[in-house]
Amino acid sequence: MRIGELAGIAGITARAVRHYHRIGLLPEPPRQPNGYREYSLRDAVELARIRRLTELGLSLDEVRDVVAGDADKELAEVLAELDADLARQEESIRRRRARLAQLLRQTEENGTLPAEAPVSPQLTALFDDMARASAHLGGPEPEMAAKERELMALLETSSPGGDRGWLDGLMHALSSDPQAIVRAYAVYAQLDELAGAPENDPRVERTAHAIADSVPDEALRAMGLPLPDGQEAHKADSGFAEAFFADFAPAQAAAIRRAVQLLRERDR
Repeated sequence: MRIGELAGIAGITARAVRHYHRIGLLPEPPRQPNGYREYSLRDAVELARIRRLTELGLSLDEVRDVVAGDADKELAEVLAELDADLARQEESIRRRRARLAQLLRQTEENGTLPAEAPVSPQLTALFDDMARASAHLGGPEPEMAAKERELMALLETSSPGGDRGWLDGLMHALSSDPQAIVRAYAVYAQLDELAGAPENDPRVERTAHAIADSVPDEALRAMGLPLPDGQEAHKADSGFAEAFFADFAPAQAAAIRRAVQLLRERDR
């Protein structure tokens, strides 16, 4: 039979058959005097087996190993590995679908998703609490509140090894004190007021103390502090720390630096 007939029997394309020839997956029969390849029933059997193996999820390299070696032993090993891999994919898909379902429910309840989405369920709950607090307080939300959410989403994503103890500590502290978020919004408003102020504005020190006082001890212990004090502070002003402070107005950055110093003193 010709290549088109062979491909039709196996349910694939002639182009796929030629590709299998090129990569050595299916032996290529010699051409007849008329220039055409003549395929046998054995070729059809092998091609059908190749199709069945690829439909199981084996790569072409894995299929080639199966058909080239001790088929029974090799195939059993490959199928066991494939089954384990599919189980991992299945679990991953299950978690992703559960997360998508949560996001869809959130969209139905609120009509939209926050700009920082998607984030973890823990941060989603915290951001929902922040939204409710903002609505309760009335008026426009402080710009610093949105910046804080962006930073928390970034830190959650970049936490090395998935270490999010700081988030657990923060969430526990906030859940045990219903007024914590309200106090945080008062601090956000103070920081917003420093947007156009010079670094030596007398409100900087007052705002720094407000920031430090708003951080619960439990969250302080869990999160750690990115900046050392003393002479080594200049060394820390690089990379992430440099980009972090550059995102604030001068007086805001000065207040946050001072707050970090106060928190380090409190943590000793």
